[in-house]
Amino acid sequence: MHPDNNDPAPHGGPTAQPSGGAAPATSAQPAAPGAGAGPGAAPALDALGDALAAELAELKAKHAEVADAYLRAKAEAENIRRRAEEDMAKARKYAVEAFAESLLPVKDSLEAAITQPGATSEQLLEGVHATLRQLAGALERNKVVQVAPPAGTKFDPHQHQAISVVPADQEPNTVVTVLQKGYLINERVLRPALVTVAAAK
Repeated sequence: MHPDNNDPAPHGGPTAQPSGGAAPATSAQPAAPGAGAGPGAAPALDALGDALAAELAELKAKHAEVADAYLRAKAEAENIRRRAEEDMAKARKYAVEAFAESLLPVKDSLEAAITQPGATSEQLLEGVHATLRQLAGALERNKVVQVAPPAGTKFDPHQHQAISVVPADQEPNTVVTVLQKGYLINERVLRPALVTVAAAK
């Protein structure tokens, strides 16, 4: 006997879907932010925050140290500059004082010479030479050195001043005669020597 087409489907066969209704959705919904994070996420964030805070504190300490060192160096530089200015002022003051003190014996000798009206010419000449030696010694002690080039010395425009060029039996551009001695002070020209210079042949 053949089964009737109107009979329900045999057991195990396809079942009819509900009329007018769709099958229930079975796809998974998106997970909420932070959902599913492991239990160790919060401690890791705390550790990172602690590390950043420690690094920030270290940087602040280094900044304070550098700022303090800068202020100390600035103050030290200012002290050095002030001491240098004071030393220079004292050096100028006492240099003049020392130079003046070295000239006092020269003045004493000159005054002693004029208090002896009955002195002979030989005595006066001897006194002048002694006074001149005193003056030369005072100048040398204060680094004042004379410039008196001998004849034949090559003309040096830094220490000599040519008054004229004259014919001479020597090499051209050399000193012939010193008309006035020059002087150096601490190796700087105080006054150039006035000289005549040999002309080209």
